[in-house]
Amino acid sequence: MAMRKTLLKLILLSGIACTSVPALAQSAIEGRVDRLEREMRAVQRKVFPGGNGQYFPPDITPADPKVQSPGVPATSAISDLSARVSAVESQLTALTGQSEQHQYKLQQLEEAFNAYKRTTDARLKALEDAAASTTAPVAAVPAPGPAVGAGGATPRVSAALSRPATATPSPAAKPAPVDPERAERIAAIEKPATADPADDLYVYGFRLWQAKLYPEAEAPLKQVVAKYPTHRRASWAQNLLGRSYLDQGKPSLASHAFYDNYKNFPDGERAPDSLFYLASALKRLGKTSTDVCKVYDELLDVYGTRISATMKADVARNRATEKCK
Repeated sequence: MAMRKTLLKLILLSGIACTSVPALAQSAIEGRVDRLEREMRAVQRKVFPGGNGQYFPPDITPADPKVQSPGVPATSAISDLSARVSAVESQLTALTGQSEQHQYKLQQLEEAFNAYKRTTDARLKALEDAAASTTAPVAAVPAPGPAVGAGGATPRVSAALSRPATATPSPAAKPAPVDPERAERIAAIEKPATADPADDLYVYGFRLWQAKLYPEAEAPLKQVVAKYPTHRRASWAQNLLGRSYLDQGKPSLASHAFYDNYKNFPDGERAPDSLFYLASALKRLGKTSTDVCKVYDELLDVYGTRISATMKADVARNRATEKCK
């Protein structure tokens, strides 16, 4: 009798143990599934921003795996579920890795584009300064500073520009007829075509100016200022327009172009350069040393902390020549 009771207890204990194992396995699987669902939602929010929280079926799906007919012995339901969860975990890991790689490549592209933009600006600035024939080269100007005065110009510069000159201003010459050789030179100038039309117009005008095709360069430079006044190239174009007039021997038109750049774009990247060349234009117009010195004073007062050492040296030398106080 005692032996039978002992056997009965062993049978009951073994039954409880057999039923607890699947329960524990199922609990572990449910925890893994919950974690996968949370991770999948996080990945979905990153890949499909604003996707209303629903799952999206993939555009490309793998071929349906061959379903093996259950045989004897067949795997348990818990084993099949564990295998499927493991497969989902592996796919989620791969998807997360691909997303991080794409984000890293995008960051590299942005950094490369910014570096190209900085290099292009520096080359254009260096070419402009190297082609100058009336003044010494001016080094690059740092980032813009605060605006000055009402509308960007002070009465000091306005008075210097508005006083009558002792020399007669150069009249605006009519464009000369285009001969075949000049037409061929113009046709040889490449017109850039990028996603930035303002930059394209400026670069085309700069190339014409660099080739000493000054009248032809005026049109695209004026278009930049008229069509894209809020673009950073507006200050560049207005300054180069004044340089073009100055190179053509038109200091009157050049002085007004430089003054307009300083007045309308005081925070522009080329506003300091326009003040520097404005003094040269006034000098060629026969203005008094007092007027020329006022422009140099304005340049140092407004942009003294921004201009390069080269420009400061040029200003100091010119002020000494004009005997500025």
